[in-house]
Amino acid sequence: MVLDRKKSPDTHDAVEFDYKLPPIQTEKLENGLMLYWLDAGVQDVAQIDWVFPAGLWYEQKPSVAQAAAGLLKNGTSKYTAEQIHEALEFYGAQLKVSAGNDYATVTLYALTKHLPELLPMIREIITDAIFPEEEVEIHKHNAIQKLLVNLRQCEFVANQQIDAMLFGPSHPYGRYSRKENIEAITREDLVAFYRAHYNLAHVRMFMAGKVGAHEVKCVNDVFGNVALDPAEIKKDAFAIQSATDKSLRVNNDPNGVQGAIRIGRQFPNRHHPDYSPMVVLNTLFGGYFGSRLMSNIREEKGFTYGIYSSLSPDINGGSFIIHTETGRAVVDAAIKEVYHEMETLCNEPAPDDELLLVKNYLLGGLLGDLDGPFSILQRWRTLILNGFTEEYFNNNINIYKTVTAKELQLLAQKYFSKGDFYEVVVI
Repeated sequence: MVLDRKKSPDTHDAVEFDYKLPPIQTEKLENGLMLYWLDAGVQDVAQIDWVFPAGLWYEQKPSVAQAAAGLLKNGTSKYTAEQIHEALEFYGAQLKVSAGNDYATVTLYALTKHLPELLPMIREIITDAIFPEEEVEIHKHNAIQKLLVNLRQCEFVANQQIDAMLFGPSHPYGRYSRKENIEAITREDLVAFYRAHYNLAHVRMFMAGKVGAHEVKCVNDVFGNVALDPAEIKKDAFAIQSATDKSLRVNNDPNGVQGAIRIGRQFPNRHHPDYSPMVVLNTLFGGYFGSRLMSNIREEKGFTYGIYSSLSPDINGGSFIIHTETGRAVVDAAIKEVYHEMETLCNEPAPDDELLLVKNYLLGGLLGDLDGPFSILQRWRTLILNGFTEEYFNNNINIYKTVTAKELQLLAQKYFSKGDFYEVVVI
């Protein structure tokens, strides 16, 4: 068949496509641990995640969760920090450890052929980290220096303050690092937190890439014979104590010419029926480069290089926040325009062509995510950690495709009331 180059190919909107999340497989290891894995790669690489209930929610002392994550790979009974880093470099592997609000995650990226050599060392790191005193002191010094540098940046301070206003400075989602908190961390704090929360009995393991039965066996050979301690994880309850004053102005730099603006409110997490349609409304409002906020405040007014809104769903709550930096002289004008765009969405349903563009953008991005093993794994990880099944993913796709302008207008009227928002400006 000869290709007719004078005729353009057929085009289709993203909403016309079918979206199917590739299935994930499960394997129960010999000791009962569950491994979630999927073979979806073409390159001989793998990602393995070990997810622990070791985020900020679980720390008994401020800054300990992030310090424990930062120091986890800095020494075991068998390996020094230098030996660990040299081994990772030798095999061309990368090991990341991070602590979020709810979970801490150990992530290994490596060639699949090197997993038999790397996994025993990862087991050693997870089960026998010793937090050497000298490494703790180095980490504290570096963390304090990084914090002091960041505190000079208006956007960093604004991010701290908006979370504290929404949840309260003592709530895990509103708490932020302070110099005195980092200084007060001891090796004993880290060891106690590590033993309580990096417990393999409570781990969720995920693996993706060009993997199969051989790689699953490798994981089982190393982690399937670990004796598990079923001790319960202590999980405290925290009351949200939002700020009484909903507006905060911080003069961070008397000579500053730019202001960091954060406007936010609490918003339900993924379990609430309003969350999924809000993903569409957020995209329309400020979730991509062609959004209402961008079109008005960047393109038309020229107040900023970029302005975005985002949803941050956590296990025990969430938030909706608008982020931007503007010139000092136009801070108030930019804030006024943010509320103007909210009011417009409350009063007028979005035109059909604009809503179709938003849906195509949202679904088109999702289509790209479903093309790589690591992004597919991220989708599954989010579902599993939140207690969802594939049905939740399918329901979301249906909502993204079918939600109407009228439904989004009603949603805006419910959540875009100016009186519900907190404002932080840091200059």
